[in-house]
Amino acid sequence: MEYCKLQIGCMLIILYIAFVYCEERRRFKQHNKLSLFDLMLSVGMLAVLFDGATAYTVNHLDSVNGTLNIVLHLFFLLGLDSFIFLLFLYMISITTGLPGRQSRRFLLYSPFAVNVILVVVNIPSLKYHEGEISNYSMGVSAYTCFIMAGVYIVLSLIIFFGRWRYIEKHKRMSIFTYLSVLACVTAYQMFHPQALLSSICVTVIVLGAYVNQENPTVSELAHYHDEMIMGFATLVENKDGSTGGHIRRTTTYVKLLAEELRRRGYYRNELTKDFMKNLCMAAPMHDIGKISIPDVILQKPGRLTEEEFTAIKSHAESGGRIIQETFGNLENKEYAQMAYEVARFHHEKWNGKGYPDGLKREEIPLAARIMAIADVFDALSEKRCYKDAMPMDKCFEIIQEGSGQEFDPVLVEVFLDIRSQVEEVHRIISHKE
Repeated sequence: MEYCKLQIGCMLIILYIAFVYCEERRRFKQHNKLSLFDLMLSVGMLAVLFDGATAYTVNHLDSVNGTLNIVLHLFFLLGLDSFIFLLFLYMISITTGLPGRQSRRFLLYSPFAVNVILVVVNIPSLKYHEGEISNYSMGVSAYTCFIMAGVYIVLSLIIFFGRWRYIEKHKRMSIFTYLSVLACVTAYQMFHPQALLSSICVTVIVLGAYVNQENPTVSELAHYHDEMIMGFATLVENKDGSTGGHIRRTTTYVKLLAEELRRRGYYRNELTKDFMKNLCMAAPMHDIGKISIPDVILQKPGRLTEEEFTAIKSHAESGGRIIQETFGNLENKEYAQMAYEVARFHHEKWNGKGYPDGLKREEIPLAARIMAIADVFDALSEKRCYKDAMPMDKCFEIIQEGSGQEFDPVLVEVFLDIRSQVEEVHRIISHKE
């Protein structure tokens, strides 16, 4: 036990995290498919287990079967390498997402597969050395394991610094901290192999990822928050006889368009992870100003008078004011500002002929320009009390004709390119109504 106290302590911490994580998922009925964090948690426990086992056996060579010692070291090296590789995939996943093409995934996984083969093939040549603190093992397998671990740690840091915009602000410091601890401990372990500190790396990563990103309680609270926003927005929408489909469709269109813009590299400095999250929460609030419009005007089946149309147009200005009054004290100032911009400016036009302020081109906030396309498209494609729904071809044609006039031409180009996804969303959500 003297040589594996650290591993035992780390294992207890990881087991506690695993228990709480599984219990929270069960309580909140989060029966999702196996995630990368689930794999990291499982592989991490095995890596720490075999780290502790090898820490004991390498210091009791006279009483431990040689073959057993080799097998335990093999599982430890493979477990450690697998954990670091999963962390690398995890960093890709939480930033830009794993590649969808099989060819790219093959290129991503191939170096790890070669590494595993080298570790397995060379494990019989493992040598044991005596150190001042503890005995330790060295050989081609160990060198291969730690070199590849070092490479994937460096790549994870590169992903973090290169794609930090895709990580929410309040999560960046935590991720940077546990990646830095991982890099420092691994570097120390490489130059002082007798230290046997690998379990610290696994524990810090599991703890950091759980607290910062994978806590089911936090994700459930975020879900409740989103549902409350959607419910409130739907309540406002029901004033004009709608059933909530407009809110769900436009929010999904906004998300699809923003994600495709980011994937293509447009507005790179603006489309951060925080922007995307705030946009999806702000989109349902775009028509909140309608709460101040009399029902008799909103539900009028015939043509509006000039006074009635002026009243309808006032919902944009009213919406901005309502957002400022109700969301002004939120801690997330960026969300409050975006909700204000979406509510007030989603009827502004690229050529400056919109309302309420007559903004033009880039004067219109990006979130409002995205919302404008989604809102107009849904208004065209759905039946209202004063008109029938237009055919899909006509709806996309009108959006295309508005390029450079009503809408940002870059956004129109991308929106037209994701037509199949937009039509699928329209079909699914409209069918549920």
